[in-house]
Amino acid sequence: MGSLDDAKFTETSIVNNFNPLDPEEFRKQAYQTIDFIVDYYKNIETYPVLSQVEPGYLRNSLPTTPPFKPEPFEKILKDVRTQIIPGMTNWLSPNFFAYFPATVSTAGFIGEMLSTCFNSVGFNWLASPAATELEMVVMDWFADMLKLPRTFKFSGSGGGVIQGTTSEAILCTLVAARDRALDRIGGNNIGKLIVYGSDQTHSTFVKACKIAGILPGNVRSLPTTIDMDFSLSPYVVRAAVETDVANGFVPIYLCLTVGTTSSNAVDPIDQFSELASDYGTIWLHVDAAYAGSACICPEFRHYLNGIERVDSLSLSPHKWFLTYLDCCCLWVKNPSLLIRALSTNPEYLKNKPSELNLVVDYKDWQVGTGRKFRSLKLWLVLRSYGVENLQSHIRSDVRMAEMFEGFVRNDSQFEIVVPRRFALVCFRWNPDSGLVRNVELMNRKLLDWINSTGQVYMTHTIVGGVYMLRFAVGATLTEEPHVIAAWNLIKEGADALINAR
Repeated sequence: MGSLDDAKFTETSIVNNFNPLDPEEFRKQAYQTIDFIVDYYKNIETYPVLSQVEPGYLRNSLPTTPPFKPEPFEKILKDVRTQIIPGMTNWLSPNFFAYFPATVSTAGFIGEMLSTCFNSVGFNWLASPAATELEMVVMDWFADMLKLPRTFKFSGSGGGVIQGTTSEAILCTLVAARDRALDRIGGNNIGKLIVYGSDQTHSTFVKACKIAGILPGNVRSLPTTIDMDFSLSPYVVRAAVETDVANGFVPIYLCLTVGTTSSNAVDPIDQFSELASDYGTIWLHVDAAYAGSACICPEFRHYLNGIERVDSLSLSPHKWFLTYLDCCCLWVKNPSLLIRALSTNPEYLKNKPSELNLVVDYKDWQVGTGRKFRSLKLWLVLRSYGVENLQSHIRSDVRMAEMFEGFVRNDSQFEIVVPRRFALVCFRWNPDSGLVRNVELMNRKLLDWINSTGQVYMTHTIVGGVYMLRFAVGATLTEEPHVIAAWNLIKEGADALINAR
């Protein structure tokens, strides 16, 4: 019995000594981690941009069960270096030209650290007054930078909220539009509700419609054409709306895009003002996830002309505004519609400031209840860099994209497929050679060749039936030499494929 008692005492002592937040141990490991991160950023060009591992590589190398005893932190960091990094597609590499960028910065990182430090779960004002009020301030600041009307600001009649992603922003506004319509026509008529986007609208729109209960057959994906650079035609939208209304349907939502994912097409917001007036039941939302950040620059602000006539606008600072994922800004002209659709009021969350309508409770502006203190990182970015430097950051990326566009235009073997907007160049290899008969196949092979080198990562798209390569400039560490090297690699790949035939 004595040995058993000793074992119990030893086990109890271990449990009682467990301290998951020892200040000095935290300081030590945090310094080690910062050093690790800095070294990763400094050496990021030594890693393949696109991970070269095979499926299952990590599952096959890690133990099948968790450790029973604690492991040294140094060993864990070593495993991050040797096992995790090889399986990373390095979005922060200066040679990452795929998708849209996921920009970062010192200020954004520090803001993320502080947000994680406080671990605030700011579902309502009382849970974290600073988190709520800073978000309100930052959203009004950003609105001023974009020259949004007062109807989108807390200092006016609207307001803004930081969502996680554009998907959430679209879903929240779609649910608000749905409930506004059902309040008028009755909940049993959800099958009559119609929503609209273009064939270039992000796929998250269709997903949001599914979640919101919009029938799949009631989601209109309207065609775009190369004649309009794949932007949405107001005439096409009006014709579709008139047909649906004549057939007894109720149009409730139109998603416009400033900077489509495939080709950076821009829907002309100001040309939809009459539609908004004639059909007051249609909620106009503008998805400017990537390109919206550029509109802080006067030379790009015209892409938001007509924004005063829409109901909501969203853009994602985590894409091009040096603010770590996740951070999506959503402004709404009539917050009460959002709150009415999304609010919950359980007894355990009731409090005097909320009951007296003296405060904003952000749980009623989003799908979930809990939320991070996201405004801290955006606040640090705005304060640390100021509008002037943020504009310079945007313009630098655009200049590098213009340079790459020039390379393409000056080479007879390549062509620009759609006009460049912002910092995305859509092009293809189209040599005047009898050796190349299937242009799409050869462009697919070229892209595979480029990405297989690990030196550069690019993606493709198909717009108007044309397969094209996308070159998106914007990674925080990208400089002109990286763009030049990427172009030389692309030409090398084209030559290699020609010579191999």
